[in-house]
Amino acid sequence: MALASPRKRGTAIAASIALVVVGVTFFVPLAWIVLASVDPAATVAIGIPSSLTLDNFTTVLTPDLTFVPLWNSLVVSGGTALVTVLIATLAAYPLSRYQMRWNKSFLYTVLFASCLPITAVMVPVYALFVALGLLDSLPGTVMFLAATSLPMAIWMMKNFVDSVPISLEEAAWVDGASAMQALFRVVVPLMRPGISVVFIFVFTQAWGNFFVPFVLLLDPDKQPAAVSIYNFFGVNGAIAYGQLAAFSVLYTLPVLFLYLLVQRLSGGFALAGGVKG
Repeated sequence: MALASPRKRGTAIAASIALVVVGVTFFVPLAWIVLASVDPAATVAIGIPSSLTLDNFTTVLTPDLTFVPLWNSLVVSGGTALVTVLIATLAAYPLSRYQMRWNKSFLYTVLFASCLPITAVMVPVYALFVALGLLDSLPGTVMFLAATSLPMAIWMMKNFVDSVPISLEEAAWVDGASAMQALFRVVVPLMRPGISVVFIFVFTQAWGNFFVPFVLLLDPDKQPAAVSIYNFFGVNGAIAYGQLAAFSVLYTLPVLFLYLLVQRLSGGFALAGGVKG
């Protein structure tokens, strides 16, 4: 039986301590949200409530404070994810299957585009939206968020398309299928988990995006929950901590349910037995 050297043991202890610190860093804010949401006298400090109440949830469960903003978030995030997944799939397929001289150049350009900070382009985007009459438009905001999500989505989707053997498409072509039929009837069903990953990635990014909807959506009735959450920050520094925490709990539930639903429906890569050895 081999014994661990003191140096390896020290490294393991340091790694364990680092993991504990990271875990506590993530756990403390979540614990505050849960505890403050049922605390009638919630403050910025974390602590066990002296009594439990659902008054904070009752207060925020109104159309203006919760239901309309959450619906707007679902429309913006869901629309952004659907548009991004569709376009990224159509863009990743030829980049994966066809070898062209400009493939690498195009992919590096896409990668560079993903590195641009969103704040650097918002001024010309705002002017463009004003000129096109798209300001305060949910479809316009969805299209812009999809455009900003496409670079990373294309990179991710290309890797998933690469994992599907081309011999399966060749068999479909022999049977008379076109390239698009092979894509949607052979490749897409086999890469459902990959599509789910990209969908959740884009959805969560759009769900938590504050800056873009804040700039492009002026009507409070069209603003998503990421923007309307600032309604709980009152004037003169007054903050309704309990209501803020209750709204935050409700704000996280749709993303959690989406993750569980997609995880159950997507399954695994169904390639077993698809190609003979």
